[in-house]
Amino acid sequence: MTNPSTPTLKVEFELSESDLAFFRDRLDKAREDRADLDESRITAGVADMISKALASNPPEFVRSRLGQLGPLIGMLDDADWKLEGEDRERVLNALAYFSDPEDLIPDATPGIGYVDDAIMIELVAGGLAPELEAYADFVAHREDLKTPEATEMPPLEDVRKVMQNRMRRRRGRAKAGGSWGHSTGSVHHYF
Repeated sequence: MTNPSTPTLKVEFELSESDLAFFRDRLDKAREDRADLDESRITAGVADMISKALASNPPEFVRSRLGQLGPLIGMLDDADWKLEGEDRERVLNALAYFSDPEDLIPDATPGIGYVDDAIMIELVAGGLAPELEAYADFVAHREDLKTPEATEMPPLEDVRKVMQNRMRRRRGRAKAGGSWGHSTGSVHHYF
């Protein structure tokens, strides 16, 4: 994006609790509007948004956050992970915002069109930290099973059960007031 001789500009901002409440309200609205969308339309909408965002050559702040949506879609599509019921609904509710092209800042706005999406991704990633960590560990174990040492490892189905149980326990602790993952206020209580 930039070459070494081009000066860069660093912009930092902090969102207050009322700012975060505004963004959470937008996520709530997307979740309510989701009633009209089936799962395939949500995941297709998110994939389309990611593709368009990357094609627009967004700032690194946005680009790095877009990558966090891949594992969320992956855990829905992964036949081995078998995410079901309330767990699946949590992820779909979180992704609903990104499937709607009508968001806070029009995506076609050069340079900043996907900044609101990046903020929402941060909220979603914080809220789904137990799911994201459990899925990452599951995927890593699946890759480890392809190695010669795999004969000493537990089978994938057993690991899936352990990881999903751990995910639910950690989510329960976060809802009960424990901290989890990100230091973004009460983001982990959102979903």
